[in-house]
Amino acid sequence: MYTEIVKIIEGGLVGDKEKVLNYANVLAVNLEKQGEIALTKKIRSVLTNKKGTLTSLDSFSTKPVDAESRMEIVEITMPQISNSQIVLSKYVEEEISGFIECYKRRDSLLKAGVELSNSLLLYGPPGCGKTTVAQYISTITELPLVTARLDGLVSSLLGSTAKNIRKIFDYAAKRECILFLDEFDVIAKLRDDKNELGELKRVVNSLIQNIDSLNNNSILIAATNHHELLDPAIWRRFSKVITLEKPQKDNIGKLLKIFFDSTDNSIIGNDKRMQQLEIAFESFSHSEIRTVISNTIRNSIIREKGTVTGCDVLREIYFHKNHSIEDEDELIRYLLQNNAPHKEINESLGIPLRRIQNISKNEAKKG
Repeated sequence: MYTEIVKIIEGGLVGDKEKVLNYANVLAVNLEKQGEIALTKKIRSVLTNKKGTLTSLDSFSTKPVDAESRMEIVEITMPQISNSQIVLSKYVEEEISGFIECYKRRDSLLKAGVELSNSLLLYGPPGCGKTTVAQYISTITELPLVTARLDGLVSSLLGSTAKNIRKIFDYAAKRECILFLDEFDVIAKLRDDKNELGELKRVVNSLIQNIDSLNNNSILIAATNHHELLDPAIWRRFSKVITLEKPQKDNIGKLLKIFFDSTDNSIIGNDKRMQQLEIAFESFSHSEIRTVISNTIRNSIIREKGTVTGCDVLREIYFHKNHSIEDEDELIRYLLQNNAPHKEINESLGIPLRRIQNISKNEAKKG
């Protein structure tokens, strides 16, 4: 059995899908002989569900490249994003679910003479989940995610950029997939921008033509942090446009529960602590919250601290906002203003209780 596991790992590391499938089948047979029926069923179920996906990825093996740099201009992935990893507002969730259902039922819609909705534009501040949403849609539809690489797509030879756009759309047309154009504003800028050269305007024209010719079996998702830069004609090419904003208070709480799921902490389950952190994280993006929590957990492990406290998180929030701690008293005042207990400040920062109490008293007098 151990031999099969090693062979599966070897096959996975070198991308030998056939080797992975063959040894996984052998492993399932051996486990069945040992009476591990539940695990055997699980392995065979995974093989059945994923075999078609592995085969479909083979058809994408030869990727298009930029003629000048010889860089590949797309990346192919099969993301695995669960519903629990997506934290969005109720209405955005409904819109995304509706978009997915439209794709799944496209045959019925076509029969009814209804226009399909297979192009989605996502915009909003950085770090608010645009890429994660694209990965989630790829997971649910089981379509490969073909992500355009802007470092290869945008050529120093301006005429080549339009050709690269065509190559990407032709490549995506070979099989059903999701074509994901991140940082979309780079190639979809206003054509009346006086600072842009005529060749760049032709790039936008090429983009529009390719979007119009997109077949109904694939999905186009574009994402941008700068929607105000997009050409008006580009907006009209998308059947669905969704804004992804920074999380509100209730969604911040959901994110904290996800990010602290496997970490010993005194926060989850403590309503008061949760409310304090929800307020402290106000105006943070999904990505920023993840970064702060990851740094907090990392520091806790390095310091061999058993339990993460609200004070530990607040310290990381303060550091994230200021990028340094030049005035320790200022940090203590911040922690006190966010209702961090004196004992937690003492244990988290190693600052004497008397000093914390004195600062607290001075703040109370000012108030």
